Amino acid sequence: MQKTVYLDNNATTAVAPEVVEAMLPFFKTQWGNPSSLHTFGSSTRRHLDEAREKVAALIGAADASEIIFTSCGSESNNMAILGAASAMGGRPHVLTSQVEHSAVLGPCGKLEKEGCRVDRISVDGGGQLKLNTLNEILAESNNPLLASFMWANNETGVIFSVAELAAQIHGAGGLFHTDAVQAVGKLPINMQEVPVDMLSLSGHKLHAPKGIGALYVRRGTRMDPLMLGGHQERARRAGTENVPYIVGLGKACELVLEKMGGDTLRATQQRDRLEAGILATCKGAGVNGDPASRLPNTTNISFEHLEGEGTLLMLDDICVCVSTGAACESGSIEASHVLKAMDVPRSRMQGAIRFSVGRYTTDAEIDFVLEQLPPIIQRQRELSPRTND
Repeated sequence: MQKTVYLDNNATTAVAPEVVEAMLPFFKTQWGNPSSLHTFGSSTRRHLDEAREKVAALIGAADASEIIFTSCGSESNNMAILGAASAMGGRPHVLTSQVEHSAVLGPCGKLEKEGCRVDRISVDGGGQLKLNTLNEILAESNNPLLASFMWANNETGVIFSVAELAAQIHGAGGLFHTDAVQAVGKLPINMQEVPVDMLSLSGHKLHAPKGIGALYVRRGTRMDPLMLGGHQERARRAGTENVPYIVGLGKACELVLEKMGGDTLRATQQRDRLEAGILATCKGAGVNGDPASRLPNTTNISFEHLEGEGTLLMLDDICVCVSTGAACESGSIEASHVLKAMDVPRSRMQGAIRFSVGRYTTDAEIDFVLEQLPPIIQRQRELSPRTND
């Protein structure tokens, strides 16, 4: 049976064996409720607190109490944006970008329907924010400001200058949230050096299970809870804590701190070799996004005049997993909103493929893709009437 070559680590990652091992006792023998007063239940509280400290350590939080456990990055984004807007009162002026994940665009859209002014800042051809546009909007804004800009883009890997953006928003008297789901675990982050008020992260992007995430909330930041009815998470998120998954997230964060240097070097080398090989052997291939400021594991490559879905399916036939830069809805292919915002030509937009390597990607797997992809692209070009000129 053909071994799966997994190059879709921005979508999700394999749960690390060490994480599975750390979680197992909390399914088998230590399954008590951490809110219980009896020893059997409350003994799990210590493990929950240790996990919180490990998450805080990974992102350089000043205090573990600044970490709120959630179910995922999407919940963290919603909690930050909607909770902060509620605490600010009235109708804050919301700033975000055109290339955010839907988990940010969604709550921003909800606030817009409720009467808030929402400005979605455009990006240039490299996927970087147009700061002149942002400066113009800030200069004439009167309402309380709430800004949400991602740390790194999930499709292109392009990294925003979060520290500078946060300082700029603070200078205008606003609150700053960042969706760091793609950045945490891949980039060094220190909340004691970066003036971010709230930061979202997700476990399944850094070798923890799906279904666990966290929201960093800097001490003193006002944010109303979205889930009510319990004292958990210092009354900021009601509901019995998911102890096994929280322990798993803590272990995953601990592993990232141990392995980030080696993981980053290996990912960069594999990404660069894969990218260079594709550009050298596949006609009409080009990279989308700023090559000087992007995640070490990510490359988004367009194959001009081809459909990305066709490339994805042909790679899937040989057990290679990648993602397209498009979303399929009701049988039709809708081009990526990220690539649209970057004004990528339509001849390239539909043919975009995202390759994202990870901790368990091997050099042999990169070799396999570099061997198999060129004939796949050539076959598609022979079949496509648009490329037979």
